Parts: sequence; structure tokens; C-alpha cells
Amino acid sequence: MKIGILTSGGDCPGLNSVIRGAVLKGVISHEAEFVGFRWGWKGVVEADIMPITRHDVRGLAKQGGTILGSSRTNPFEGEGGGPENIQRMLDEHGIDAIIAIGGEGTLTAARRLHDEGGINVVGVPKTIDNDLAATDYSFGFDTAVEIATEAIDRLRTTADSHGRCMVLEVMGRHVGWIALHSGMAGGAHAILIPEQPQSIEQICEWVESVRDRGRAPLVVVAEGFTLPGMNEAHSHKGLDAFNRPRLGGISEQLAPMIEERTGIESRATVLGHIQRGGAPSAYDRVLATRLGMAAVDAVYDQAWGSMVTLRGTDIRTVSIADAVGTLNRVPQSRYDEARILFG
Repeated sequence: MKIGILTSGGDCPGLNSVIRGAVLKGVISHEAEFVGFRWGWKGVVEADIMPITRHDVRGLAKQGGTILGSSRTNPFEGEGGGPENIQRMLDEHGIDAIIAIGGEGTLTAARRLHDEGGINVVGVPKTIDNDLAATDYSFGFDTAVEIATEAIDRLRTTADSHGRCMVLEVMGRHVGWIALHSGMAGGAHAILIPEQPQSIEQICEWVESVRDRGRAPLVVVAEGFTLPGMNEAHSHKGLDAFNRPRLGGISEQLAPMIEERTGIESRATVLGHIQRGGAPSAYDRVLATRLGMAAVDAVYDQAWGSMVTLRGTDIRTVSIADAVGTLNRVPQSRYDEARILFG
């Protein structure tokens, strides 16, 4: 069998570990042949293909990014887009199935290609936001939390030196898992997430409480957080290929509001793509490798339109529809647990 692999959407630590796990499992257990599509779905619609051998994935688990490249291309657009054109391309190159590694947008596209065109595709969940339902954790999340926690630790020393309030913005379009975990790990004095809108008055109350105890306040905010009265998350960077707003900058809105109301000098730091870069953590390397191996098993089981997933400590297979239909939101109980530590 000849299997094509792609990495689409935003990059994250662990993508190469998935590729390595899939190739090694396929070659060793099934004598499969692998190719990669360069630049995600763009490589599919443009037939930009490269071979992937066992030699090519040697030592790849510890390497960040993706050897295949990634983009936010919509496979239903362009001259070579759509299920009919894609199936024709697959037939011409003798490719029997696609393993699509990506997040919500990537998996939604994969599901449509299967449902509308019968494309043989299996998904692997990838998102540092940890926002995909049907999987307890996705690889890349653990590494992103570690990076954000280190940033909090570093910001704390400079905040203490000047008596400033630091507002750290982390990724999290729809859910606040990175903010919640890094904020708790780093001892943040307030954690602001999309699931829990908070008033500027409440935020300032937490900040002033910290100041009154002789500490420098540190606030962690997810990029998708909204204040009451905001109809949507802050965005000034236009739309991506799936017509979703490119978020970022809410911390730069909050910091001057906090300073104006409290009189505490405040600074914003947008962590941005640093959260996506660098080598994956040990946890993410193991999880990504296991998911890659399981994706190959799903291909040989002809579980088309499915996605491999983590449930507890077990790797299972579920419908992609179950993964993209709902979001893995931070439950109220988890936020209430963290809120006790605010202020």
C-alpha cells in the first residue's frame, strides 16, 4: 500500500514524531510505501509530492516543525481542488490513502473530502490549543504549556524588579487550556479564558489585591478572551484561508486599561508563535509517535473518515465528525478550581 502524509494548518511540536511513527510502523509491520505532500493541502491540490523512506525519518522525533511544511490551504479551492480532482491525482500517483495531520480546519476538510468524494483519509489530531473534542489531549499542547510557563517565570522577575503588572497573552482561539495550565503552573494572579468572560472591574480588583500585598501582578490571557460587550475576540490581522479571524492583541488592549484604572504601570507580552516552535517535550514525542502508529493501523483497517485519539492512556479510533462537531472547552469546575488562586 502507498500512503500519503500531510501536515496542515499551524505547525506545532510533535508533527515530525507523528510522521516518524507512521512511517516506521508502516514499513516494519506492513512493508508500506510512503510519500509526503508538501505544504499541507496545497501539496495535494498541486500534486507536490516527495518520497519518505525509513532513512528520512531517522532521529526525527526530537525535531520541531515539520519536514513536509504546512499551510492553511483549503483543498476545495484552486484548479486542482475538490474531491474529484484530488482522487484523480491520487490514482495517477498510485496513492491509496491519505493521513491528514492537523487541527479543526484540517480535519473538517478531511471529513468533507471523505463524505463528499469518498477519499480514503484518516486524521491525526494536532492542536496546541487542545480544543478538539473526542481526544483527551493532543500533541503539542504539553510543549506549548511548558514554553508559556517559562515565559511566566521570566516575566515575574522583571515585573518584581519594577513593580509592574505583566499581561501575558498565549494562544487559545476558542478554549483556554494553555492559559489555564500555564497560569496555574506559573502562579498567575488572574487567568482569562474564552469560556469565562470577566469584566475589567473584576480584573482590576484581582490586580489591586496583588499590589496591596506587595506583589507585582501577573495576568495570563488567552487570545480568544473577550470582555463583556465584545461581540467577538480581538482581531486586527484579517482572515485565514478558512475565513477565520487571525486573533492576537487582546493583551495590548487590557494592559493600558489596567494601568488607567489602577495606576499600576502595566506591560503586555504576546507570546505568539514561540509557543509553536522548538523541540517537543518528551510527553508530546511519545503521544505523537503513538498516534502516528495508530493512524497506519486505521488505514489498514480501512477506517476511512476516522481519527485516532487519546482516551485516558489508550489510543482509540473515532469518527472525525465526533472530533470537529464540538469543542473541548475548559469546564466550569476546572476554572473554579484555578480561580481560588486569583488575586
